[in-house]
This record gives sequence, C-alpha cells and structure tokens, in this order.
Amino acid sequence: MTGGHGVRAVARIRAVADGRGGTVLGELAGDGPLAPRRSRHPDGTGAAHVVLVGAMAAPLGGDRLRVEAVVEPGARLLVTSAAATVSLPGREPAPAHYDLDLTVGADADLEWLPEPVIAAAASSLRLWTRVRLGAGARVHLREEQVLGRHGEPPGRLTSRLTVHQDGRAVLDQSTDIGAGAPPGWDGPAVLGGNRALGQLLTTRTCAPTPVTGAAAFPVGEGLTLLTAVAAGAMEVRAALCSLSAQERVPAVTPAG
Repeated sequence: MTGGHGVRAVARIRAVADGRGGTVLGELAGDGPLAPRRSRHPDGTGAAHVVLVGAMAAPLGGDRLRVEAVVEPGARLLVTSAAATVSLPGREPAPAHYDLDLTVGADADLEWLPEPVIAAAASSLRLWTRVRLGAGARVHLREEQVLGRHGEPPGRLTSRLTVHQDGRAVLDQSTDIGAGAPPGWDGPAVLGGNRALGQLLTTRTCAPTPVTGAAAFPVGEGLTLLTAVAAGAMEVRAALCSLSAQERVPAVTPAG
C-alpha cells in the first residue's frame, strides 16, 4: 500500500509441524516490496525454507515495512533473502522503518539468515527486531549492517534487538550509527573506523577461540549473542561464523 508518507507493507510467514517430522507453511503472504517465496531447504531435512525477495526498491524514506514470522511448536524454519536490503533516501526526509517480529514456539527451530542491510548515502533506516522464544526453542539469527555502498559516504542506521525467552526479557540493545548519529559512533568504543557490523543470536554451541573484532555474551538460558565489527560484510560474516563454530562461510550476496 502506498500513500503520502511512503509504502506500508507486511509479510507473514507461519511454519507448522506436520506431525510426520516435517514442517509445512500454514501462511505465506506479502505485499508491496515484500515478496516471500517458498523454496527447498538446502539440507533436505524436512524443515521449511522461505526466501525474502524484494519486489521493488525499498525501504525508501517514509516507508514502513514489517515481517512477521511464527514458528509453531515443533516446527523448523529457515529464512534467507535473495539479495542485500538497501536503504535509500526517499522523496520525504522521514526515515524508513523496517520491523521484524519473530516468534519461535516451544521446541521449535528458527534459522534467520538474510543478506546484509546496507545504509546508502543520505538514507535513514530504523530497524527493530523483536524475538520471542518459547520453552526449549532454538534460534540462529544473523543480522549484518553496512554503512554505504562501495565508494560512497554512509547513511544512518538505527537498530534495536529485543529478546524474550520463555516470557522473560533477556536482551534489549540498540545502536545508532552513520551520518547524523550521535557523536562517537565511529570511535573506538563503537565501530573504530570500520564500516560493517553484525550480530548473531544463537542457541548453538559457540567456539571458545577469540576472534579479532568479535565477542560473545551469554544473554539467556543456553542463548548467546555474538557481535563483530570489520571493514566489510564478508569479514563480519567470517568472524561470526568463526565464533559460532560454523565450518563454511556462506558468500555475501551483493545488492541487486
């Protein structure tokens, strides 16, 4: 839906256990620039796989986009994206908003592994990820953010991650980086001159080996937050994969 204040769009994903060890998609819908597509899971394990496809340029200034994903008890879902998400300036000076609302039921499993979010020059994006985990839920959620495309100055990216585990708040953190952000965002306490950062929220076992520019923090019962800063998206992904003991580093898909 479009209007005088940008595009409003919602995508909905609901994964349901089929009772035979697999997962089916009970709901898969999107509008505007949000086009979720069913795909075959790369491991052939019976889990559902959804690819988020950008049907049009977005988010632009003034847009409000929202993705809602529910993994019902016992179900397994992998969500990836076809390309990086590029935040662009719009006709209006207002920032764009992109909300992710993710619910993982009891003994369910969610892998959320999209391509990076890129804040193009003169853009402003506010990204809020809300995660709710039921008892025994498993999650492997990666977020990567890059300031500016190659050879251009950074846009602004304000992000927040909130996590509830079995009804209890275990994490609420935010960052504000890029052109127009409060002073210090590029200093040694935040990016330290780097242009990319990432975080990985996981219930998987993490590697004890230190990685330059990265750190791991326990945030809940069997839940760890890994963070990394680096010169670019590929270096951030490599650091997160090293900390999460992932043997192969998936290639970063360029913006398209």
